[in-house]
Amino acid sequence: METILESPNHNRSTAFIFPGQGSQHIGMGRELYDNFAEARETFAEADDALGEKLSAICFSGSPEELNQTANTQPAILTVSIAAYRVLSRKLDLRPVMAAGHSLGEYSALVAAGTLSFADAIRIVRARGRFMQSAVPVGLGTMAAVMGIKAQQIIEICNESSNPAQDKIVEPANFNCPGQIVISGHVPAIMEAGEKAQQAGASRVVKLPVSAPFHCSLMRPAAEKLAERFADVQVREPAIPIISNVDAETNYHIDSVRHLLIKQVSSAVRWEESMQLAVSQGVTRVIELGPGRVLSGLMRRINRQIKTMNLATCQDLDDIIENCA
Repeated sequence: METILESPNHNRSTAFIFPGQGSQHIGMGRELYDNFAEARETFAEADDALGEKLSAICFSGSPEELNQTANTQPAILTVSIAAYRVLSRKLDLRPVMAAGHSLGEYSALVAAGTLSFADAIRIVRARGRFMQSAVPVGLGTMAAVMGIKAQQIIEICNESSNPAQDKIVEPANFNCPGQIVISGHVPAIMEAGEKAQQAGASRVVKLPVSAPFHCSLMRPAAEKLAERFADVQVREPAIPIISNVDAETNYHIDSVRHLLIKQVSSAVRWEESMQLAVSQGVTRVIELGPGRVLSGLMRRINRQIKTMNLATCQDLDDIIENCA
């Protein structure tokens, strides 16, 4: 009989965190798929829910195909839940809370038992399509602004926006100290980027995205998503989930749909979310899914927090060694 290791957790409190769009790469999840039945079952469930081979897109598709928003979102969700299920099978480590960056909030809600995995896969496939179609390709974009304070970038976005002229730019991700992503119309993004550099920003980097996510231009997508959620069953979270929209813990079933719909056109308050986790006693975070983006952000938010991530078999061994 397979042994499941128990973690006493001692004086450490652990939070699970789940990545969002941008962490994808061809081959993600393949090692877990090849070595663990839980991962294979997760991919099979995703393939069944979508009626197509999402696993093929993840393992052997082209980067262009994987990077299509409608594919990226269910793909990252699937890899994240595969990692979560493998860890849950191998180690009895119960998190005190969970959070996910944008798309990753859906992974956190699946882990908390609030959404079924099959429902979440279908929702994020639709979410990706709605977000992509909300703004014609080429009209909107996003940029990361480095080395500037949040209040400065908020003021710069306000100065660079003129809705009457189809010039909107807004903060989209408050990721960590000195890293804020802005989103909106291309001319407004360019103007805000120039003003940010004049104000002392160390770098402004245009992101390789096909739409301006997490700003008011996504409201048409939010309205369509609200219709899609009408028939989705939502359950009470088994653990608190930190919401992107308000950076507060959400314990209640009544808030889930509202927060996920609002999230599409609202800024991701990730730095505040992680500060909340730390204030509530979290001393270790485990990033479940492809990449190490969130682990890197946490080191910039609070270097005292132990960060780990699970995307490979070696990662799993390291977690077991350090947490069992």
